[in-house]
Amino acid sequence: MTSRPEPQQPGPAAAVDAYFSGLLAPADEALAAALADSEAAGLPSISVSATNGKLLHLIARIQGARRILEIGTLGGYSTIWLARALPADGTLISLEYSARHAEVARANIARAGLDKVVEVRVGAALDSLPQLAAEGGVFDLVFIDADKANNPHYLDWAVRLTRPGSVIVVDNVVRGGRVVDPEDTQPDVRGTRAALQLIADHPKLDATAIQTVGSKGYDGFALAYVQD
Repeated sequence: MTSRPEPQQPGPAAAVDAYFSGLLAPADEALAAALADSEAAGLPSISVSATNGKLLHLIARIQGARRILEIGTLGGYSTIWLARALPADGTLISLEYSARHAEVARANIARAGLDKVVEVRVGAALDSLPQLAAEGGVFDLVFIDADKANNPHYLDWAVRLTRPGSVIVVDNVVRGGRVVDPEDTQPDVRGTRAALQLIADHPKLDATAIQTVGSKGYDGFALAYVQD
């Protein structure tokens, strides 16, 4: 079963996004090469935008994150943005289902000089997350950007793997507005709604959701603070 196509983004918003990214999140060699090599390898063109990558970077810096968990690596573009916010002794663990995607990401991460602080683990995230818990993993920031149908499960594990004061970011929660379409019962929308409901109901989470518009179309993200 295929998902409905997302509404196409009007030109002015994409132009404004390019203007903002050129001023505030300009591409460097490592970031540009990560996107180019991901495209050359046939990976889907679904990496975060430059401005959203910079936002993740700033959230990690403001948070003072020393340990970051990313669920969904793709070609490592968002991984690079996040890892650059870490201190020299920081750690980022990224979970990627596809061995091919992980291979591309590792090469991109190494070229960015971040292979000493980033570990890409291959396999289904729902298999890797219990292993992280068994290892005693506790993270300051969790970024969830994988298959949307499993978002509520990823969120549940994110809460288990964080502490009071940690931050959880869930990407792509607007789905081009489909999240509020009562006739849309696609797995990605159902998973997104379930995750948002879990955030709303969870006693340990205080959160909001933000709509975004730009080069990646109309979407948004949820931002949750883990409290006592």
